[in-house]
Amino acid sequence: MTAVTVTLPPDYRPSDDEPFMNDLQREYFRQKLLSWRQELLRESEETLEHLQEGGLQEPDLADRASAEMDRTLELRTRDRARKLISKIDAALERLTNGTYGYCEETGEPITLRRLEARPIATLSIEAQERHERMERTHRSD
Repeated sequence: MTAVTVTLPPDYRPSDDEPFMNDLQREYFRQKLLSWRQELLRESEETLEHLQEGGLQEPDLADRASAEMDRTLELRTRDRARKLISKIDAALERLTNGTYGYCEETGEPITLRRLEARPIATLSIEAQERHERMERTHRSD
């Protein structure tokens, strides 16, 4: 697929009135994903700086425990962000290879509303609901 340079109008929003995953829509979601990825990386850098600044120098045991809980929460949040960045990268790859916006299970288009809300979505709402129902019924409690 050849890279096409597309300039988005500043107020552009994908619409059902245009061909699905046309150049404008692909560029819109590419920019949305890249912006989200950049934000996550920036937050990650801030967390690293924060973790490097504060050692566990708190003299009070309760303060030290609280600081340790804060560190644990920050690390868990960073881990979640790392996984999200991986999903964003996969979505950007799908944009490149032309499969972005189509359900991995059915091949049908994923609605623009769903992609707007969750740009990394790989399943249509119907396929996602089926998947979640299967998980619930096969979960071993």
